[in-house]
Order: sequence, then C-alpha cells, then structure tokens
Amino acid sequence: MKTSDSQLKNYVIAWRRRIHTAPELSFHEVLTSKAIASELKRLGWQVRTGVGGTGVVGLLKGKVAGKTVALRADMDALPVQEENDVCYRSQHPGKMHACGHDGHCAMLLGTASILVQSRAGLKGNVKLLFQPGEETPPGGALGMMSAGALENPKVNAVFGLHLDSSLSSGRIGLRQGPMMAASDNFKITVKGRGGHAARPHHCLDPITAGAQIVAALQTIVSRMVDPAQPAVVTVGRFVSGTKHNIIPETALLEGTARSIDRRTWKMMPRWIRQIAENTARANGLRAAVEYERGYPVLYNDPKMINYSEGVVRSLLGQSAVVHIPDPLMGGEDFAYFLQKAPGAFLRLGSRKDARTAYPWHHPRFNIDEEVLPKGARLLAQLAQGYLAL
Repeated sequence: MKTSDSQLKNYVIAWRRRIHTAPELSFHEVLTSKAIASELKRLGWQVRTGVGGTGVVGLLKGKVAGKTVALRADMDALPVQEENDVCYRSQHPGKMHACGHDGHCAMLLGTASILVQSRAGLKGNVKLLFQPGEETPPGGALGMMSAGALENPKVNAVFGLHLDSSLSSGRIGLRQGPMMAASDNFKITVKGRGGHAARPHHCLDPITAGAQIVAALQTIVSRMVDPAQPAVVTVGRFVSGTKHNIIPETALLEGTARSIDRRTWKMMPRWIRQIAENTARANGLRAAVEYERGYPVLYNDPKMINYSEGVVRSLLGQSAVVHIPDPLMGGEDFAYFLQKAPGAFLRLGSRKDARTAYPWHHPRFNIDEEVLPKGARLLAQLAQGYLAL
C-alpha cells in the first residue's frame, strides 16, 4: 500500500525529532545507528551495522537485476548548546543537531519506506549509507568505503541531499563541477620567553608575534592566490596567557584553509609555514606549524546534475530549481564517495521564516520540517529513475 503524503510527513518529522532530542557526536552515534538499523530491518531492508565504526548500510535488491545506486545521510551532531525553545530540544547538554543531519537521516528513512513499496518494479539495487563523523576529519566516508560500503554489489552512482537555510523552503540547489571546497586545518605554535608584563624587553612575546601572524596570513588570499580562484584562510582560535600582567611562553593559533583549484591547494601548506615561521623569526621567536589535509573538493558529475535537474523539475516543478553560481567554501566528506562513483550532491532549501533562517552550526539552527517529505520523495525518485536509465 502506497504511503500517503500525510503519512510520510508524519513519519519523517517524528524521526527527525526523535534523533534531534538525542544528538551524538562524531563517531559516537551508537544509539542513532542502532535505532536506524532496527527501523531498516523492520521495513524489510538487508542491514549491515558497524560499517566503518557506527555506520549503517541498508540494501534493497530489486526483482530485476541491474545497476546499484547509493543514497547517503550523515548522522553526527555538533558540540553546540542548543538555544531553541522547542518540544524536541536536545536532551544532551552541549550537543546539538545544528547542521541538519537529523533531517538527513529522517529523509533517508522516509526514502527507505517509499522504495520498499515499489520494490517489485525496481530494476537493480539501492544502498542506503548512514554515515558517521562527517563533522570531524578525516570523516566517516573513508572508513565506510574501506569496510566495503560501495562494494558487493558495486555502486554505480551516488546521491546526497543537504538541508540548507540559505535557500527558501523546497528549493533545490544544483551546481555542476566543483561545488564545495577542499578543507584543510592548521595549527601554529609560537614559542617565546615569558616574564613580567612590566618588563617586556626581557621577554619574547608570543602574543604580539601571533597577532602579526594572523594579520600576515590574510595576504595569502589577497596576494598569493589567483584573484579568479576562491580561497579562504581563517584563524578561528588564538589561545595564550593566564593573567593580565604575565607575558606567556607560547601562543596557539588554529585555523582552516579552503581552496578549489589544485595549485592553491598544493601551495597552501608552504605559504602558511613561510609566513608563520618568518614572522616569528622577525620577532626573535620560533613557530612550529602542523598542517592537516582535510576533505577534497566535492565535484558533481555534470551528467548527474543534468539528470538530477530533470528529476527535480518533474517532481517539484521548474520553480524549485536553483542554479548555484559559485562553489561553497564549506567542506564535505561526501566528496570521497564522488571520487569512487559519479553522482550529485544537492541542497534542499529549509528556510521558511526568521526561525529557520539561522546558518549551520548556530545554536538556534532549525529547519522547516515541511520540506522533509519532499526530500524523501526526491531521493527515492533519483534512485528509481537512475536504475531505469
């Protein structure tokens, strides 16, 4: 019996709220994955658990042999104290689904319920990837792939859908080629000589040198990167000192470097090291730089985006289509899946009013829950349509 619109809406909203009240951080999604696995089994899917840690893979084999398509949802929450006054507020202090991953899981479970009902006409196989650790590099995608999530049967295409409060509710954002940036992390430790703040000439101040490093790092984007190429260098953490009248021994700077083109990505570690080490040296101090590669550029296959746009037009109408003009500088480990199989990562608008306009990672982030059944049906149609090609 086909699920009605009202039944699907109630189902996905209930699951979104259930997951939202009990957020779990990256690679600790134990209860979340257990609940998802149990529901998939109830719906009639073959289920693997413990895939790359807490990952869950659901498999539905059609009545007719064919290709295999994968659909992905991330499960992890963020270390954020929720400020929303709602009945489904997080019950875990200091943890919150502030990036929409609760909605992603709910939509994919909705998709699972839809696909089971159409299994008789399914040509090929569908895999559901409930992934841990998207918020914390190296992320959960690599672990799931190492554990064979894209094999047996081998995945031929993969699709993902991310809630986006920058888009109006129900609109679908698409972009061919590079859609999201390569995202790396760096840590700079500035080492000086501490002492009394009233006698700075007897010290080597890491705070002063650290401040100069922060300012100098901004010249990477303004003077070293091709102006036609997007890039970001942000210092998000600067920690030093214990008291107002003490010059400390060290200062710690932590930040992120984002890029799209390969030259910038390749040169970024060298540029950051040169600036940090030479600026510290000019002040008589030393700087040690740790640079960690993060997620690669997320690249949407042009043919898959064209296919996805056709599905969106058919299911949601022409007005739902939004062509994203420029790459987003956020990072996403869905990029790893796209390196193994062609596919597309789409954005689902979730902004209805001021309450749902807060950006990702904000303590008042929330979504228009009315879009969840649309996302579930879109993912189902992407899978069914691809297998029928």
